[in-house]
Amino acid sequence: MTQEPQSNPMEPDDEVIEFATRMFDCARQGDTETLRELLPQGLPPNLRNHKGDSLVMLASYHGHLETTRLLLEHGADPELRNEQGHSPLAGAAFKGDLPMVKLLFEQGAEVNGTAPDGKTALMFAAMFNRCEIVECLLAQGADPQAQDSQGMTARDLAQAMGATDAAAQLAG
Repeated sequence: MTQEPQSNPMEPDDEVIEFATRMFDCARQGDTETLRELLPQGLPPNLRNHKGDSLVMLASYHGHLETTRLLLEHGADPELRNEQGHSPLAGAAFKGDLPMVKLLFEQGAEVNGTAPDGKTALMFAAMFNRCEIVECLLAQGADPQAQDSQGMTARDLAQAMGATDAAAQLAG
C-alpha cells in the first residue's frame, strides 16, 4: 500500500502565491484603492515577499505616498526591514523623497536605525547629496557622528561619494 504525498499546510499553494504577488504589485505601483478594499478584509499589512520587502517598503521606495499612508494606518510597521536589513526610511532617504521621509517619521520610523553594515538613513541621504533629506533627518535627531561598520560618518561617506554639498552641510 503506497501512501499519497501530503501537502504541507505551511506551504502556500499557487493561488495564494498569485494573490500575494498581486498585492506586492499593488504596493509597487501605488494601487491604493485595491489595498483600501482588501486591508479591512484581512490582508496582512506587514506581508513580505521572498526578499523580505514589506508592502510599506515597496510602496515607499517607489514613491507612493498615499499607498504608504494607507498601509501604515492599517498597522504596517514602518521599521520592518528587508533581508538586507534596509528600512523604508533608508530607502526614502536614498531616493530623496522628502514627503515620504516625513510620513515615515510621523508613523514611528526610527531616525537612527541602522542596517547590518551600520549605515543610517542620514548616511544614505548624505552619500547621494540629498541635502533636504539631510536637513530633515538632522531636525528629527539623526546622529551625524554615528559610524558605519567601517568607522565612517555620514560626512565621511558624503566626501567619499563626491557629495560635496551634503559634506559641507554636515561639517558644521
